[in-house]
Amino acid sequence: MTSGSGAQYDTRGARARRIRSAAILLGLVGGFIAAVPAPAAADSVDCARVKCVALTFDDGPGPFTDRLLQTLRANNAEATFFLIGDKVAADPAAARRIVDAGMEIGNHTWSHPDLTAIPPQELPAQLSRATEVLERATGERPTLMRPPFGAVDDAVLAAAGSQGLAVVNWDVIPLDWENDTDIAATRAALTEQIRPNSVVLLHDTFASTVDLMAEFVPVLRANGYHLVTVSQMLGPRPPGSLYGTPP
Repeated sequence: MTSGSGAQYDTRGARARRIRSAAILLGLVGGFIAAVPAPAAADSVDCARVKCVALTFDDGPGPFTDRLLQTLRANNAEATFFLIGDKVAADPAAARRIVDAGMEIGNHTWSHPDLTAIPPQELPAQLSRATEVLERATGERPTLMRPPFGAVDDAVLAAAGSQGLAVVNWDVIPLDWENDTDIAATRAALTEQIRPNSVVLLHDTFASTVDLMAEFVPVLRANGYHLVTVSQMLGPRPPGSLYGTPP
């Protein structure tokens, strides 16, 4: 995957109209609420009783991650970042900023291979090296991992389980890497697919995705959604278990 070139910002009036339009469309999915009180802090949310969404961001940290963190914090939103080990090794401070912003981190392997296509003896190192560098950079040891491309088989689950990692894929896939700067297509896919307790696959390595989050996160909040981490929404996951579906 390569980073997007970034989306052009509309005029203030056009942007406001787009946000209003997206809010109306999203209301068809989750029940439009014209005016709602600000949701409670994520750590106090009971996702069995209120609408939650877990936004997840793969392949970072990258050059647009800090801007995304600003959007999330400005909207009292939390998310889960599945980080690539060699990128964290190159910029450990970026990973630390993600944790300092109150976000959850997960293991996205050391170098982003298809884990079902590499020799089985290479699986443990892809996970352990990423976990080690994440822990050194942030002081937190991940308990979740996402296989690149969502590719998973019994060998991947066994390797993850042996290292105390639960595997988390997704429910919502808006194809932001294919749409890239066509943020209207990504927005439409999100609007169509999101339901309460969805795990959403996105990428903070695309400027266009980060641009869209500046619009869409407030829309989710206005429609009564609480934006939480995977662990806050799903609870503890057994090592070696799989959430979500392969691609």
